Amino acid sequence: MQLHCTDNVAIALRDISKGEEVSFGSGTVAVEENVPGGHKLALKDLANGENVVKYGSPIGHATSDIKQGTWVHSHNIKTNLSGKLVYQFRPEERTKLQSAQDLPNTFLGYVREDKSVGIRNEIWVINTVGCINKTAERLAQMADKELQSDAIDGVFHFAHPYGCSQLGDDLRYTQELLASLVRHPNAAGVLVMGLGCENNRIAEFTKFLGDYPSQRVQFMNVQDTDDEVTVGMEKLTLLAQYAKTFRRTPVPISELKVGLKCGGSDGFSGITANPLVGAVSDLLVGQGATTLLTEVPEMFGAETLLMNRATDQETFQKIVSLINDFKDYYIRHNQVIYENPSPGNKDGGITTLEEKSLGCTQKGGTSAVVDVLPYAKRATKRGLNLVSAPGNDMVSVTALAAAGAHMVLFTTGRGTPLGGAVPTVKVSTNSRLFEQKPHWIDMDAGGLLAGTSMDELAKRFHRLIVDIASGERRTHNETNGFREIAIFKDGVTL
Repeated sequence: MQLHCTDNVAIALRDISKGEEVSFGSGTVAVEENVPGGHKLALKDLANGENVVKYGSPIGHATSDIKQGTWVHSHNIKTNLSGKLVYQFRPEERTKLQSAQDLPNTFLGYVREDKSVGIRNEIWVINTVGCINKTAERLAQMADKELQSDAIDGVFHFAHPYGCSQLGDDLRYTQELLASLVRHPNAAGVLVMGLGCENNRIAEFTKFLGDYPSQRVQFMNVQDTDDEVTVGMEKLTLLAQYAKTFRRTPVPISELKVGLKCGGSDGFSGITANPLVGAVSDLLVGQGATTLLTEVPEMFGAETLLMNRATDQETFQKIVSLINDFKDYYIRHNQVIYENPSPGNKDGGITTLEEKSLGCTQKGGTSAVVDVLPYAKRATKRGLNLVSAPGNDMVSVTALAAAGAHMVLFTTGRGTPLGGAVPTVKVSTNSRLFEQKPHWIDMDAGGLLAGTSMDELAKRFHRLIVDIASGERRTHNETNGFREIAIFKDGVTL
């Protein structure tokens, strides 16, 4: 498949063998060597140093002469990226997104006392320090068993190793991230547990919480409690009684916040799953909803496409700072800025960071970028937001939840069972993965390679999202009980 008329490589939709002839655009190419599915085939002779073009953009340059019909990958192509760049705002002319008239415009959600909306009615146990992970886990398991109710979607704990022996930004990241989770509307009630001797003691942590309904959050300091299990269960029982006062009611789609993420990408990610998520993001934004795109290092090489979609100069400058701050983070730690893709990405056919980024950023569709969120900060503007977080799957999924995402759309070509604090909707880039891992994957984008139209599949996916938001469907990470968080760290541990 040739993705753009100017591309000088095509994507093998299956394993192709030496001696075959493949068609592209208006021509054919004789295959000179075996090319794995998802990998690139040279459509013309390329000279050493010549740009390799995919998606209509350079994704690197040839490191040797490449013959037409041969395999193009890390053995003969290298990134063009190096160092930091100077950017200029070249705003695109934007057309207003049109929401499809035949799609649902409401979902059944829980309206909280502060008017925020949740898509689950859960109880969360959040510990301020990792020393009491197991105590918190035991309480959550006991409460989940003893407080079962049709009105409560479960009691959950999210282990982490931080909250003590941290300094500066690291401690603040932990406090702000955990505070954002405490305020998340998918949790009807939250038990905040502290130990008592940590940096992130409850008295310090509450400074990050802001205003919250007093019935919704309970606190327990374990060192000050004779029997933390009994007291903890009493507090969780009170939270369960409060949670039972909420019922699902119709709310507009505009209240929905959806995170956009990819992990374990392959050569099909930028052809199927990522564009599908982008199409759905545009549908949601067209209905007034909020979508959240992260993985900043996987914007490198495609960042100008996002910058030129900024709503104004101020937002453009925020994107520039987002990109350059992450590059400075690499430089500060004496690491190569463009040390990407991962070994698994390369196995799947992705060669350079430009190639990965051009596919990755498609999850943001074509919507204007309305805001840029610092790590652990919550979205306040409807539309497409960029969120500061690394590419690491668990860290970035957690950051999206902290930004307010009710669920995360997670595309993958290699497959992963992970789940975050919120429903994590796995989207396979190819049908083989969907068939191999039906207990991981919630949506198959591989149909796009078999002739299903983008419009049809995007509408089908939109309806699935509404069903998940309304509680009519559970994601596989929910049914499997796979829920975790990971907190960004960038400093010294005492």
